[in-house]
Amino acid sequence: MTLLFALLLLITLLLLELTYFKIADRFNIIDKPNHRSSHTSVTIRGGGIIFSLAALIYFFGFGFAYPYFILGLLLISLISFLDDIFTLNNKVRISVHLIAVLLMFYQWGLFSLTWYWIPIAIIFVIGTINAYNFMDGINGITGGYSLVAIATLYYLNEKVIAFTSSDLLITIGLSLLVFNFFNFRKRAKCFAGDVGSVSIAFIIVFFMGQLIIQTQNFNYILLLLFYGLDAASTIFFRTIRKENIFEAHRSHFYQYLANQLKWNHLVVSGLYMSIQLLLNVMLIFLVGNNLWSASLLLIASGVLFLIIRFNVEGRERLLHLNS
Repeated sequence: MTLLFALLLLITLLLLELTYFKIADRFNIIDKPNHRSSHTSVTIRGGGIIFSLAALIYFFGFGFAYPYFILGLLLISLISFLDDIFTLNNKVRISVHLIAVLLMFYQWGLFSLTWYWIPIAIIFVIGTINAYNFMDGINGITGGYSLVAIATLYYLNEKVIAFTSSDLLITIGLSLLVFNFFNFRKRAKCFAGDVGSVSIAFIIVFFMGQLIIQTQNFNYILLLLFYGLDAASTIFFRTIRKENIFEAHRSHFYQYLANQLKWNHLVVSGLYMSIQLLLNVMLIFLVGNNLWSASLLLIASGVLFLIIRFNVEGRERLLHLNS
């Protein structure tokens, strides 16, 4: 992709996002703050629709590549967008998610492998998508964290091993730049919505799956390690507190920093971006395909994260020892 074409694509995506803002404003697709929100003003919802639109532009502009992945992305984006507006039945939403994931598996060629890889992959993919969705709660965190992931994947594709289309990575990266322009700010113009957080998670997982299948290196799962630590530890603590882990909440560590400690949203988002970038650098240049090194990185990061959570939030809050 030439620099001029990338610039034209960036302008096109910017115009598409602005057009969506007008449509959302016209049809009242907005996010009103409630007791679980980390924001205080009415904001346009669904700005993350630009990620799926970018993938469509790539599909029609670059030879109709990855058709099953694109179809799965459209399905999961559509159901998520409708869920943003109407709040759909969980069975309907989960069914469409499963179909979309199976289409992605077909694109990967996963059905040619031994059968037990399918349920393992389903658990990982759907778990990652839901964790990504739950982590979308403050300005800049989804767009910023995803930009780190895409930039890392682009580096790997260009410098380490070619596993996907660099043009697709660039296109998604440009859509993230457009979204971050409106979201990575003190008073966001828009939020990603489920359509944004779910679709970008679907896209990133697709790239990671391609990378893992190409290299046979499962260490690349750690490209989303810091999100995983926050999501997994939060589920663990909520389970201990006998809370319904499927209900909306404000128990993530990033939410504690933003809501209880009143840290600036962009500082928290920047912190998550920086830590994951550091982890990615360690993964690429120190760990590589060494399983023991990856295990050490995972264990050390997990222990350090738990120590920080206990010191910052306190045992009483995390475990409800006073109840």
